[in-house]
Amino acid sequence: MSYLQTIPQYIKDYFKILEPDFPEWLEEYIETPAMLKQQHISMTCGVYYTKLFNCREWYSSLDHSIGVALIVWHFTHDKKQTLAGLFHDIATPVFKHCIDFLNGDYETQESTEDLTSEIIANSKEIQALLKRDGFTTADVDDYHKYPIADNDTPQLSADRLEYSMSNGAITYGVFDLAVVEELYNDLEVQKDEQGNDEISFKTKKCARKFVSQTSKLSIYYRNHACRYSMQLIADIVKGLNDDGLISRDDFYRLKESECIDIIKNSRFAKSWDIWTKATRVQASKEEPKEHYNIHHPGKVRYITPLVNGERINKICKIAQAAIDKNLAYDQDFYVYIPKIKEL
Repeated sequence: MSYLQTIPQYIKDYFKILEPDFPEWLEEYIETPAMLKQQHISMTCGVYYTKLFNCREWYSSLDHSIGVALIVWHFTHDKKQTLAGLFHDIATPVFKHCIDFLNGDYETQESTEDLTSEIIANSKEIQALLKRDGFTTADVDDYHKYPIADNDTPQLSADRLEYSMSNGAITYGVFDLAVVEELYNDLEVQKDEQGNDEISFKTKKCARKFVSQTSKLSIYYRNHACRYSMQLIADIVKGLNDDGLISRDDFYRLKESECIDIIKNSRFAKSWDIWTKATRVQASKEEPKEHYNIHHPGKVRYITPLVNGERINKICKIAQAAIDKNLAYDQDFYVYIPKIKEL
């Protein structure tokens, strides 16, 4: 049974919105071992496992990658760009961007992308498919060169569009699939200020709604509980590595469930248990030195999409206010859970 046959109906319904006519040629690439390992990694960077967040449904890194590929295909019908979208997170490790936190890259969160080319080049299954289809690794290992797939913040790309819609409708329940369908059907490819293609809105109404919803999500991604959780996981994983219980290669080999089993049988078991059961974190301007705490910013994510050639924040005060509120979120706090004294 193929992966696409095993996914829950809510994901099937979502994918149907992104591309009603699923490109069958893409399935063989999805079924490669290098891609299938991504099904065991949550898109939530580990916060799926704590009560600090009310994550409604499981949504994997593989689901996200397929979603990005479907969006790129929908707007381009270009196989190279679509495959670049599919492969863009092929180097994602367990707990996703928590490993960026481990690497000290908590503001750009791109350190784990370095292995993308290597993983694609070393997959005999992917290489056979690329050769058959007349592509090279260089054609598909860098989605940054395809502006529909990826571009600079705060523009709208397939990657940002996908995680915004799946996080909103599936993971956090900020809106539902009816809203996804409404917004998605209002999109088309337009030219940005530099003359590059960009996924853009046809109407001010939908662009405003999109900004309003994604601005809420943007705070989720760097709020106190999220920053604390990602650094906690990063420090635990580093500790496991220091203790010889897990190697850096294991970050890319293990399932998250397997890594969690190792944590539960380590010196970090009590702290992990407290974190998973916690429902709130504490934040202070003064350092609580008696507690394990974090004090650094997270990546600032925001989107100002185009509407018929103009940025929505330039033509809509409501959208600008939502963006301003998002950007004003104060991260300058020490964050801690009182029961966790140290790791």
